[in-house]
Amino acid sequence: MRGPGISVVICVYTEDRWEDILAAVRSVRAQSYPALETLLVVDHNPALLDRLTRAYEETGGVRVLPNAGPRGLSAGRNTGVSASRGEVIAFLDDDAVAELGWLRSFAEGYTDPRVLAVGGRTVPVWASGRRPAWFPEEFDWVVGCTYKGLPPGRARVRNVLGGNASFRRAAFEAAGGFATGIGRDGDRRPLGCEETELCIRLSLACPDAVLLIDDRAVIHHRVPEPRERFGYFRTRTYAEGLSKALVARSVGAAKGLESERRYATRVLPAGFARGLRDALLGRPGGAGRAAAIVTGILTAAGGYAVGSVRARRSGSPFSGAAVRETQGQRP
Repeated sequence: MRGPGISVVICVYTEDRWEDILAAVRSVRAQSYPALETLLVVDHNPALLDRLTRAYEETGGVRVLPNAGPRGLSAGRNTGVSASRGEVIAFLDDDAVAELGWLRSFAEGYTDPRVLAVGGRTVPVWASGRRPAWFPEEFDWVVGCTYKGLPPGRARVRNVLGGNASFRRAAFEAAGGFATGIGRDGDRRPLGCEETELCIRLSLACPDAVLLIDDRAVIHHRVPEPRERFGYFRTRTYAEGLSKALVARSVGAAKGLESERRYATRVLPAGFARGLRDALLGRPGGAGRAAAIVTGILTAAGGYAVGSVRARRSGSPFSGAAVRETQGQRP
C-alpha cells in the first residue's frame, strides 16, 4: 500500500534495558510496512549513547542521537520529532516489541486527512508469566498498557497512549511538542500524561482534528517484577493524580478530566462489581481486584488534590509556547 513515510522514535535512558532496546529496534526493522527510519534518542547517558552509536554505526536506517533538551521523556520525544524526516512520527517504548503489522495499521489510519494521531493496543508481558490475580484490567494503564474500558476496533478518542502512538507532523506544527515538566524522568516518580496534555492541546488548536486508536496496531510491553507489586500500583496511581492536576492546570479541568469522569463513573464501578461477584463465587483474586480498584481511586484522587494545591501555589511548570521553541528544523 502507498502511505505516509513513518519515522519511529524510541527514547532510551539506561543500559539496564540493553537487550530490550535491541529487541525493540529489531521489531521495527521487521515491519511489513517499512519504517522510513528509526531514531534512538538517548536521555543524558553518554555511556549508553556511545554504546548504541557503535552498535548501529553500520546499520542503515537507524540513527542514534542525544536528547537535546532537559532530562526526561518529553524532551527526548521532542528531540526525535525535530530530527525526524517522516510525514508521520511513531513512538515505541524501549521495553516493548511491535507486531509485524504495527506500522501498517498506523498508516491505514492516515488515509483520512483529518486524522492527526493514531494510537494502538499495548499488551502486558508479565515478568512472572501471568497477570497477578489481584491486578484489575481496568488499571493496566498503571503498567503502560491498554486498559479495560477503551473502545474496541478503530475508534475516535480524546487522547492516544504515548508508548504506542503516532502523530502526523502537522500535529506538532499546530500545537507544539510534548510539554517538559510533566511525564517520565528515568526511574524517578512515575509521572505521566504528557501525551494526554499534547492531545488536548492539539484538539484545542485544531477543533476538526480526529484522533484514533486502532487495536490492530499491537505492541507487547514488558512489565518487570517490581511493577507487579501492590506498592508500585499505589505509587503509580498517586503519581497519575499528580499528573492529571498538571494537565488540568494546563488545559482546564473540563477538558483535562473529560474522559476520566466516564472512566470513574462507569468503568471502575463495573470492575468493582465484577470483583465482588467473583469473590462471592469463590473465584481467586476477586476480592483483591475490588480492593485494588478502591485503592486506585483513592490514591489517584489524593494525588490530584495534592497536585492541584501545588499547581495553584507555583503555577504551571510548562507551557505550549515553551515547548514549540524546542522544535528544530529536520535535516
